[in-house]
Amino acid sequence: MKKKNKTVWSKRIKSETTKSFQRIGSSINVDKRLYKQDIFASTVHVQMLIKQKIIPAKEGKKIIKGLKKIRNLIDKGNFIFQEKYEDIHLNIEKKLFDLIGPSAGYMHTARSRNDQVVTDFKLWIKESTQIIIKQITNLMNEIIKNAEKNVDCVMPGFTHLKNAQPISFAHYLLAYYEMLKRDKERFKNNLNLIDESPLGSAALSGTSYKIDRHYTAKKLGFKKPTNNSIDSVADRDFVVDFLYSSAVCAMHLSRLAEDLIIYNSDPYKLIYFNDSVLTGSSIMPQKKNPDPAEIVRGRVGINYGKLNAILTIMKGLPMSYFKDLQDDKILAFEGFDTLNDSLILSFELIHNLKVSKERMLQMANEGFTTATDFADYLVKEKNLPFRQAYGISSSLVNYAEKNKKTLNELTLQECKKFYKDLDFKVLKIFDVKNSVNTKTSYGGTSLGNIKKMIKMYKKNNK
Repeated sequence: MKKKNKTVWSKRIKSETTKSFQRIGSSINVDKRLYKQDIFASTVHVQMLIKQKIIPAKEGKKIIKGLKKIRNLIDKGNFIFQEKYEDIHLNIEKKLFDLIGPSAGYMHTARSRNDQVVTDFKLWIKESTQIIIKQITNLMNEIIKNAEKNVDCVMPGFTHLKNAQPISFAHYLLAYYEMLKRDKERFKNNLNLIDESPLGSAALSGTSYKIDRHYTAKKLGFKKPTNNSIDSVADRDFVVDFLYSSAVCAMHLSRLAEDLIIYNSDPYKLIYFNDSVLTGSSIMPQKKNPDPAEIVRGRVGINYGKLNAILTIMKGLPMSYFKDLQDDKILAFEGFDTLNDSLILSFELIHNLKVSKERMLQMANEGFTTATDFADYLVKEKNLPFRQAYGISSSLVNYAEKNKKTLNELTLQECKKFYKDLDFKVLKIFDVKNSVNTKTSYGGTSLGNIKKMIKMYKKNNK
């Protein structure tokens, strides 16, 4: 090996690394994404070393100036990352030696790549979590906007994809708001759990240098330093938490996408989209396909895969740092990219979603969706036990089905065949809009409830 190209461990490892291991073992093509965090953490580390008089201030300032130059080079695309230097840390360190000479050797005092990488990675996860939270917030706000336009839009609520009870379309949309609210809280909770700086844990045992970990923690934006140096370099719970939260959020988006695909389908025709989120067919001229929804629905599998992979890597890993952990970053990066894209597409779908109100109302009247309302009426007005009322309502449904009528098409005389003590007031029970408005229990679909919830959501979702 040429002296200039030697690795930092070349005094101990005499043979040159095989080409295949250089290629497979190198992580630079993945972790170069951490360059901002690596330079930031290295700068803070050097500032601490200067403050603690562990390294000469003159040398430290040269390092910080050199790191700024490297950041500018990478930002402008003028930095060549090399596999032979294995990772982002050694690529930056090598360039620093090229720029400022032997002074660069002071930078790695009182730290290891073990605490260096986990610090960089935590910083990246924190920043990426904030991006995801913002995307979720944007989608939640778009759901509120669409719901506010459709409070009085009555649709069939489904169980088993069969017409169940009438609901407001706004109430349906706000169910996804609640799912996303939980996702947002999960990611926020992750930020609290991750808020400890591992920098200064070194390889695994800490360091004999008189470092100030509270200083570096504060400068890096963490609440405090970690308490145990071994756990600090071994911990990847924050990656599991991030990928778990991503998987759950992606699952919610997939459910939303599946609903939208079904409601947009020709048998349902409950909603439609602006052409900006549709594609055509290469052979069928008439087609308008909701491809973005299908992408969102499918990509949840990627998020599931990343979570499963990190859990599998961690499940039998002995304490401290091992090379297995090299693959944690690509899992998080790709998990983030996938979820971020799915959130963007979901926002565009909701933004471009239109409602077929007449079709929704028509379908809400199909499938005897007010049968439960009739049973409840008999309980409340005629003091019948619910099971008896349920049986009477079932018989009425059978009659309507046999005579090919919807419940709101039945006459009073027909209803009285199944319970004699009825008057014209009962006919209002079969009106789907009336059914929606009677669901006044907290969290129910009545229009009054929905308007109150929207007002609360608009106030809280910031």
